[in-house]
Amino acid sequence: MRDQPNVAKLPLRRRRSASLALAVVLAWPPALSAAEPFPFTEVAKASGLDFEHFNGMSGELYFSEVAGAGVGVFDCDGDGDLDVYLSQGNLLGEGKKIEDALFPPRPGEPPGDRLFRNESSAGRLKFRDATAVSGIRATGYGMGVAAADYDNDGAVDLFVTNFGDDQLWRGNGDCTFTDATAAAGVGLAEWSVSATFVDFDRDGWLDLYVSAYVDFSLKTHKPCFSTSSARDYCGPRSYNPLPDRLFRNQGRGKDGRVTFEDVSAVAGIAAEFGGALGVIAADFDLDGWPDLYVANDQLANQLWMNRGRGEDGIVRFSNEAALAGVAVNMDGAAEASMGVDAADFDGDGDDDIFLTHLDRQTNTIYVNEGDGWFSDSTLATGLGAPSVAFTSFGTAWVDYDNDTWVDLVIANGAVQVIEELALAKDPFPLHQPNQLFRNLGPGEGGAVRFEEISASAGPAFELSEVSRGAAFGDLDNDGDTDVVIVNNNGPARLLRNDVGSGQAWLGLRLLDPALKRDALGARVAVELEGGRKIWRRVRADGSFASANDPRVLVGLGEAPKVKAVRVVWPDGSAEVWTDLSLRRYTTLSKGGGAKPEPKG
Repeated sequence: MRDQPNVAKLPLRRRRSASLALAVVLAWPPALSAAEPFPFTEVAKASGLDFEHFNGMSGELYFSEVAGAGVGVFDCDGDGDLDVYLSQGNLLGEGKKIEDALFPPRPGEPPGDRLFRNESSAGRLKFRDATAVSGIRATGYGMGVAAADYDNDGAVDLFVTNFGDDQLWRGNGDCTFTDATAAAGVGLAEWSVSATFVDFDRDGWLDLYVSAYVDFSLKTHKPCFSTSSARDYCGPRSYNPLPDRLFRNQGRGKDGRVTFEDVSAVAGIAAEFGGALGVIAADFDLDGWPDLYVANDQLANQLWMNRGRGEDGIVRFSNEAALAGVAVNMDGAAEASMGVDAADFDGDGDDDIFLTHLDRQTNTIYVNEGDGWFSDSTLATGLGAPSVAFTSFGTAWVDYDNDTWVDLVIANGAVQVIEELALAKDPFPLHQPNQLFRNLGPGEGGAVRFEEISASAGPAFELSEVSRGAAFGDLDNDGDTDVVIVNNNGPARLLRNDVGSGQAWLGLRLLDPALKRDALGARVAVELEGGRKIWRRVRADGSFASANDPRVLVGLGEAPKVKAVRVVWPDGSAEVWTDLSLRRYTTLSKGGGAKPEPKG
């Protein structure tokens, strides 16, 4: 992010006006056919997901006020549907009272992060606020959330990042949680934003990578100014970047506790500082060891390649971003990277990288050449020009229409006053509409391009707000991907997918029964009749400060017959399943498939 405008004296009001002010800047794509339904419908409040983010602005212009927040979708009670965790801000400043907030929370709004339990039935989304009975008391200044079962007990746990002390909440399997921060040894008091659970050493226990931002605190708060000499928010370059942290899971001890050790230095992670806002784990060079890609704000991004276990038994990483072509953009410039996702968007079997950035930059797409070397294909894919006018945060590659090709959803919200809105006397001139891009598949010469369909995607994409985190998953279990978005100083939004389930689909949960949890990092190849393979990865990380559905959802488009499903488990072993039912979720347990035929 760059320095922020002084919006401290602006009253808060949210309006849907919005995309109109920017439409004149963009070359909007043609409208969808009138016969086609809108892809998404916004149903947050109607479904009971009633949440309003509070950033605690009091006129002091604290840097952290404009950064958050994130959201997680995960199954906290094991009933097969996704519950929702929402990060909340707080009032900052010694001696400050809630009445000092320029934009106070709604009357009766509970403080702190919130947990909403999914009680949907018959395909109708319904949520209930279960925070009070959950045991969670996350009342710090919330940033984001990572979700996974770190202690292999069958219940999903939460790592909550904060501006301040992070927290680890151990799930009890019934949507109640126990604070395990101190016992596990992962208490950090730095400004953390995104995190991911990843078994980097392949020992069966999920480790934890925490992206640290900058060394800002209320004590180091300083006055900053815009080019007009007006008082302004500081940007990331006003403070020193912090080193990220890598915690190795040591498994369950004799006392029954699962603990972590900080291996940042020995693993090589602490060698470089970046000012990170996003992180994602994937095996980018397909060597069987999970790598880490880190999105840094205005500094070169990092690609931590996993070098496997050395002769001394230690797993180490090396930053290969510069050599691999993913440290900076095609012009050699470091960008304000915020949101990140990795997926096989072009159907060649390896994971490509997508990054969101500030306005006047472009969002960036790096195409994997197959061995962990990348090329910047932002312009070639058609994603460059439509992103220039936007500041983008949460994002994911999801096949929203289930046509077999992953598309892009992007959550936008400015961090600098939009002059057109300010001149029009808009009271909160940071809002922007979100964007939806359709993957057109391979065209002439095999190149894959995208077209923006935001302007014709209906009322859900006419909303103009200050969007930050976005979490992706099938919340109503109907076979298509829904989206939950957090808006800074605004309401949460739930975008229900209304088109994807019209196509054939295959839903998979990959489970390692020995570990009692989702097999994060496993790779899935869905082979269609004719030989084409659709590759997906089991993951819950990515986007911006958010946690996603770990299940694999594969749209099958107009070729619904699946020949076989091949799973490559995190330990490198492979199994094959055939005769799987479509239009439903099926659990594939390790050890339950057939061994693949040896390659001739």
